[in-house]
Amino acid sequence: MGKCMIIGCGGVASVAIHKCCQNSEVFEGIMIASRTKSKCDALKEKLQPTTKTIIETAQVNADNVDELITLIESYKPDVVLNLALPYQDLTIMDACLATKTHYVDTANYEPLDTAKFEYKWQWAYRERFEKAGITALLGSGFDPGVTGVFSAYAMKHEFDEINYIDILDCNGGDHGYPFATNFNPEINIREVSAKGSYIEDGKWVETEPMEIKRVYNFKGVGEKDMYLLHHEELESLALNIKGIRRIRFFMTFGQSYLTHLKCLENVGMTSIEPIMYEGREIVPLQFLKAVLPDPASLGPRTVGKTNIGCIFRGKKDGKDKNYYLYNICDHQECYKEVGSQAISYTTGVPAMIGAMMIMTGKWNKAGVYNIEEFDPDPFMEALNKWGLPWEEDFNPTLVD
Repeated sequence: MGKCMIIGCGGVASVAIHKCCQNSEVFEGIMIASRTKSKCDALKEKLQPTTKTIIETAQVNADNVDELITLIESYKPDVVLNLALPYQDLTIMDACLATKTHYVDTANYEPLDTAKFEYKWQWAYRERFEKAGITALLGSGFDPGVTGVFSAYAMKHEFDEINYIDILDCNGGDHGYPFATNFNPEINIREVSAKGSYIEDGKWVETEPMEIKRVYNFKGVGEKDMYLLHHEELESLALNIKGIRRIRFFMTFGQSYLTHLKCLENVGMTSIEPIMYEGREIVPLQFLKAVLPDPASLGPRTVGKTNIGCIFRGKKDGKDKNYYLYNICDHQECYKEVGSQAISYTTGVPAMIGAMMIMTGKWNKAGVYNIEEFDPDPFMEALNKWGLPWEEDFNPTLVD
């Protein structure tokens, strides 16, 4: 079928790469490119004997557009899958434009200096991608990603209009550390310590961090405390799903995590403002990242399950209707299969599927699109096939 260039070699990238190698019919060749080539080489060495996919590796600085262009021109991939940091989305999009190569990512751009997640920077590329005749698929992870596909699927098959969406992200995993983050600590802590917000009647409503708490009983996990956070897919779903009155995002956190975080916040360790230390400038949050356990090391020690999904309320044939679509994923099963815990797995699998949709031409529209703007059916089918089977509940407990 074709070749895919994967930029990044962290936890999520590792899962996506494993999955591309399981799917050699589509991914005849992949190139793994990262700042640290040795990580790419180690993965190639482990996977090449197990797959027909031809794996190549390269060193690249994803902040440098010219370096990216040179690499894309030499490898000539059909699609670039960006699994680097959200700060690098725009440089990679620039390189894809210059080389007329399709682009896929899992998280929206955010500037380094402000913890602000919004799509405006990437949406500003719409016309240029359209003119170049290439597709940019934004947010092909789980949330954003599968949550958008779930929404499009619910809209297509279950509702005439959807008025309320609650996205519930539950991680019932236990890694045994007093405090650690399941993905990049810098991005995780920025997300959690930012103000919460949700969309109601077309407007953003802002809340204090962790101000709104609910308790929910998750299938496969049990009862958990969950908190309202700001999350990027709210912005695009509010525009793309018909009839939306309110859309919210909740994530579960244990008390120990929140207590540690509050303490670190109180002493200034989560700040992104640079400080002088022994004659050099350091960012406290980046220093904290260096002392915390590497998320990639949590895999072997994490037990339990995740349950992520969307509760929809709306109308069908003039009647009120509720519908819950979700996936349950087991940390240990993921680790056995691809050497990563479920947080990386639930993002890495949809990243591979998004790239596959573009490469096979199942999804084919020039321009910049969020994932819910495409036909959800082939993606939903692929979720069942590639390790993230979904479940439905037609009488779910609602969140007040």
